[in-house]
Amino acid sequence: IIDTSGSMREYAWPLVMRKVSETLAVYPNLKGIQVMNDQGQYMFSQYTGQWIPDTPARRQAIEERLRNWNAFSQSSPERGIATAIGTFYQPGRKISLYVFGDDFNGRSIAAVINQIDRINQADANGDRMVRIHGVGFPTIFAQPAQYQASGYRFAHFMRILCERNGG
Repeated sequence: IIDTSGSMREYAWPLVMRKVSETLAVYPNLKGIQVMNDQGQYMFSQYTGQWIPDTPARRQAIEERLRNWNAFSQSSPERGIATAIGTFYQPGRKISLYVFGDDFNGRSIAAVINQIDRINQADANGDRMVRIHGVGFPTIFAQPAQYQASGYRFAHFMRILCERNGG
């Protein structure tokens, strides 16, 4: 789940591309991959609602598309997270979400955390249906002071979200 907002595109995109590539390299053999933005918009519309087969050619296509991918973004990943969990969770299947972002523009961190808690429920052992990991980009330091608070909010939001969801 990638924040495709202007701040990410302007200040962090080469690093985003590198971190996505590094994340894929950590998992050389997956049963499937999916890429969407923070609004739940799929990178490849032909794979909407389904897994992208994990092949070297598909990984290369993901990395190539990422260079120029410019989907609308509101810099708030809750819709992408909810879409991913609702669409791809299946009992007995291990799924991890990676959220790449720099900004949280939602009204309430607590409300979004609670919403994700309702969607990504814990089992009897306390394990969540889906693990959620966060990769933050410090673009706030390249922006005027009035925009920096949302970057701090993103870091705070993702720390709590990852802690509660096994990331």
